[in-house]
Amino acid sequence: MTDNELIKELEAIDTSKMYLNDFLLTWNKKDYEIEAIFKTAQLLTMLRKKNISTKVFDSGLGISIFRDNSTRTRFSFASACNLLGLTVSDLDEGKSQIAHGETVRETANMVSFMADIIGIRDDMYIGKGNAYMKEVAAAVEDGYKEGVLEQRPTLVNLQCDIDHPTQSMSDAMHLINTFGGLENLKGKKIAMTWAYSPSYGKPLSVPQGIIGLMTRFGMEVALAHPKGYEVMPEVEEIANRQSAESGGTFTKTNNMAEAFENADIVYPKSWAPFEAMKKRTDYYGAGDFTAIKKLEKDLLAQNAEHTDWECTEKLMKLTNKGKALYMHCLPADITGVSCKKGEVEASVFDRYKIPLYKEASYKPYIIAAMIFLSKFKNPAQTISKLMEKGIKRIS
Repeated sequence: MTDNELIKELEAIDTSKMYLNDFLLTWNKKDYEIEAIFKTAQLLTMLRKKNISTKVFDSGLGISIFRDNSTRTRFSFASACNLLGLTVSDLDEGKSQIAHGETVRETANMVSFMADIIGIRDDMYIGKGNAYMKEVAAAVEDGYKEGVLEQRPTLVNLQCDIDHPTQSMSDAMHLINTFGGLENLKGKKIAMTWAYSPSYGKPLSVPQGIIGLMTRFGMEVALAHPKGYEVMPEVEEIANRQSAESGGTFTKTNNMAEAFENADIVYPKSWAPFEAMKKRTDYYGAGDFTAIKKLEKDLLAQNAEHTDWECTEKLMKLTNKGKALYMHCLPADITGVSCKKGEVEASVFDRYKIPLYKEASYKPYIIAAMIFLSKFKNPAQTISKLMEKGIKRIS
């Protein structure tokens, strides 16, 4: 598809409700709004490849707030902001007045005087991350209405306790490009499975993001995990509803091989049990570090009972023609490479290494598209003007 054809398709989509709005959960967006993000991301990618500048901001800040460690998402957010002409400023809470008791409402307004976008990653504590993002959003909305802020910074969820929309959307972009279009995902089977890791407490937001997004494309989504590693029931309910609406399926199993059977895509990834993560949040809230240490020890022992939950060559042979696409948000725990025993055999990971890197490469464009659609009333027209100007990124 040509860029002009893509622009016409984007122009036909109603993106009015995305203007000056946040992106917090994929399932709170309409199907056509999700499609608009994919098309905008594709157009921005095309412009970049054609060496055409996409700087739509002459100045402004993108504020990043990372409450957990990050490599890919942190640099993807920085890349996305730079792609559009924004400068990134990190809020280091340890070096701010937050450490001295400054409120969320005050902090949100103080960092937003010249900010156009705020990206937040807060994924460690159940019931806290998404709630914090909503509190920041409410604070800047009030600041804008009261005339404190000259513009209303919009928020992008860079991962919370519930969803990881920039990851699942870039994963979907990878599938769209692999299978030749969004429409070609219908009927494809994706196995979102738990996999063994020698570490503790990995967020649930990746598997929840996958089942919360892929079920709306008419895919056969299979969620697999050992007993005791359940995800949030409310996200499962969303997956059930969306699969019924899209003509797809959402199934659950405690058998990894069953999930892999005839799968077109496999996504083996470790996560912590939902109930355990709720306990962890309560313990941290109470300052009970003795209980936290015991919980960590218990969870590591629980993980160790399921070392056979590994993406192996044997399991890959069960997939559709033995050629399923292997996916991971990275970094993966690779057996014999990054750990003694992990999520995936080294030979499987090595074979899919380049596709995995491509999977990760879509994230800057997805984030940029989320920013773009929240800042321009007519995104198709804005992109069209960029093409007409044809300002070279490198002259």
